[in-house]
Amino acid sequence: MFSRETYIKKRKSFIRALNERGISRGTFILLANGASPRNYQSNCYPFRQDSSWLYLVGTGLADCGYALDIESGRSYLYADEQSLDDVIWTGSPPSLHELAYSIGVEGVWPLSALQSLVAERLAKKEPLFILPPYRCEQQARLAELFGVAPSLQVEALGRFIDPRVILAFVSAREIKDAEEIDEIERAVTATKTVHEELLYSFEPGWTEKAAADYVLSRASAMGFELSFATIATCRGAVLHNSPTAYAATAEDTFLLDAGLEMPSGYAGDLTTTFPVGPRFGAQARAIYEVLYQAFGVAAATLAPGVRFLDVHTQASLTIADGLKSLGLMRGDPHDAVHEGAHALFFPHGLGHQIGLDVHDMEGLGEDYVGYGDELRRSDQFGLRSLRLAKTLKPGMVHSVEPGIYFIPQLFRKWRAERICQDLLNYDIIERWMSVGGMRIEEDWCITESGARRLGPAFDKTVEALERARSVQ
Repeated sequence: MFSRETYIKKRKSFIRALNERGISRGTFILLANGASPRNYQSNCYPFRQDSSWLYLVGTGLADCGYALDIESGRSYLYADEQSLDDVIWTGSPPSLHELAYSIGVEGVWPLSALQSLVAERLAKKEPLFILPPYRCEQQARLAELFGVAPSLQVEALGRFIDPRVILAFVSAREIKDAEEIDEIERAVTATKTVHEELLYSFEPGWTEKAAADYVLSRASAMGFELSFATIATCRGAVLHNSPTAYAATAEDTFLLDAGLEMPSGYAGDLTTTFPVGPRFGAQARAIYEVLYQAFGVAAATLAPGVRFLDVHTQASLTIADGLKSLGLMRGDPHDAVHEGAHALFFPHGLGHQIGLDVHDMEGLGEDYVGYGDELRRSDQFGLRSLRLAKTLKPGMVHSVEPGIYFIPQLFRKWRAERICQDLLNYDIIERWMSVGGMRIEEDWCITESGARRLGPAFDKTVEALERARSVQ
């Protein structure tokens, strides 16, 4: 948790954003997460507080509520004191009044009072606002709070989800203050340490699962959680491949996409691709060099006032030009990117915002977060997967993660349908399919004058990776 002044400041920022979008009165309601049973009621998944709650309220206390009066700026916590049985099993937390003071709210009321507040506001037809629930348990709790029948949950709760509120919340959360950037950078630094340790430790014969377990073990030893399920694979052409019992050989290329999460909830997210043996194969090396060049071009393009969509385009052009030089593509790279031919190899977006979620605020709606009211998402294959497109601003934190993949099913479909056949040399591409897939990812913060990579330097050139792999 941050200081009470920090949370007061964040709420004021949110209210200003609401006012700018024409909302000056009404009550904003937010619910904390509860425990999530794994296979029976008292055997639960590890608890993770809702990120919007962590941003605005701060406490990790489960099963409570929060109300913000937009006009007055006054806010209240709604929670019940623990019973003796609760204390016996889980220990005694700080008193609710101490907690309320520490997060800067005006007072604390029993949880039942929140239902009374909502009923009163509904009776007076005063505005009530919520964020879109992404958990079915939250949806059910909100339905009960608002007196909605279970069969009518989605439609009835939708009345209280105002796009202006979502956009206001996004605009407040996406600009990270110095404390937040420090938390993210600590997560990124620890993430880099784990990636580098695996880079030096990994040996032929390790399974993908063993590599993922290594990441989890090192994260836990340093006091971190994982910010998402680790992707550790020799089959990088599967973008989000789950680790398996496959044992790596010296001829394989390994892809690690893993991030650590601070106790505060702030996340890091890096991807490192390296040879399992001491050197890349000739084709893998050539593709990696194109990828590394695209990563460098994208990073150099970052600046306030630049649309991330245009950064993505520059990376795509670099990939198309590099693959053309290897004979896999042909024609003008600008034509290839315009037609989407490069998406055969680069079918995802260049990056996403990072903060309290590794895909920051994605639970609020990807288009609200990455496009806002500035842009509309493309329906072109590949480009439609771009999570962040809008103009970059100082304080925004995001990943840069170009990738190049040889996906057999996608290749067969495109070839059979002769998609972009004037821009793709299918016969030559077929001879490169064994390369599989690779990705480079690092995290950046937009500054007043440009952009700054978060965390310590991590040399991912071919030469640096091969030196690391030769030291075993």
